[in-house]
Amino acid sequence: MTSSGVTNARALRVAVALATVGVLIAASERLDAQGERTPIQHAHGASIGDLQVVHVQGNVYALFGAGPNITVSVGSQGILMVNTGPAGMEEKILDVVKKLGTGIDPGREAPPVPIRFIVNTSARPDETGGNEKIQAAAEFIRGGEHILAHEKVLARMSEPPKGQTKPPRPADAWPTDTFRGEQMKLGRFFNGEGVQLLHVPAAHTDGDSLVWFRYSDVIATGNIFSTTGWPVIDLERGGSFQGVIDGLNLILKTGLSDFRTEGGTVVVPGHGRIGDLADVGFYRDMLTIVRDRIQDGLKRGLTVEQVKAEKPTLGWESRYGSATGPWTTDMFIEAAYKSLSQSKAHAPKR
Repeated sequence: MTSSGVTNARALRVAVALATVGVLIAASERLDAQGERTPIQHAHGASIGDLQVVHVQGNVYALFGAGPNITVSVGSQGILMVNTGPAGMEEKILDVVKKLGTGIDPGREAPPVPIRFIVNTSARPDETGGNEKIQAAAEFIRGGEHILAHEKVLARMSEPPKGQTKPPRPADAWPTDTFRGEQMKLGRFFNGEGVQLLHVPAAHTDGDSLVWFRYSDVIATGNIFSTTGWPVIDLERGGSFQGVIDGLNLILKTGLSDFRTEGGTVVVPGHGRIGDLADVGFYRDMLTIVRDRIQDGLKRGLTVEQVKAEKPTLGWESRYGSATGPWTTDMFIEAAYKSLSQSKAHAPKR
């Protein structure tokens, strides 16, 4: 078969898989004008209840509506999930993933392709809350090595806090295959492509990883990048403001842009819509300006309340800001101020 024939066949299989997902999602069906049941199928995805699945590129899909975005690789070898969402959403997530696993090969008589790997991009409960139940429903390839993460994720989930004897999370939720250093490659091609974890030290937390699907050319960022809000700087789990900016620079260094930065590497953020490197560059530039404004206040000896009064986030509050909810603009500025204050205190004297 010619290369164009292979490309066309691949495109057809993806289209069939997406259509099948929509057909199988009974919760999203409605009656048409003739009274026949038809799926509510948007241009790029299908919905089930409050969840939406969207084809990103290549083998990769994104699941929205379960809290932080969940990225899923689907193919004949099985399913790899990037994060498992918060506790309480497992059944809905598994229902959608099962339908994706069936849609990859509509003619198969066997059960849907199973979950083979889980990757955690940090230790935060909103990204790892479903680990226990989802790993119990999976069929892993290698005994014991099925939840992948940086070693600091394991430490955060398994080591009891100071003065306590009970670990923060049950053992069934812990990563079973960890790495240290800058990166880890999945030990085999999965669904026809290499999968690489890239560690970002002290960013959202101290155990953050980017997940790069190399053939599909998709990067799942975890909570380092968002299109809807300020980055969460989890100081208690080793996060830092400068580390977030460093992580965004790593995304830009890793990915490739197509014509005028449109196309090329596709980015699935921790929250919000799918983006590209131009979106990441805009977010990085915005945070760099906010950082410089706060650092200027620190140099002038301003308190955190005085820095807030100078509105270092001015110009972007309508897009990313919030006065209520779990991560407000004030909370972001306070965390950024504290993080940059610590960096200043530890900076070498000249």
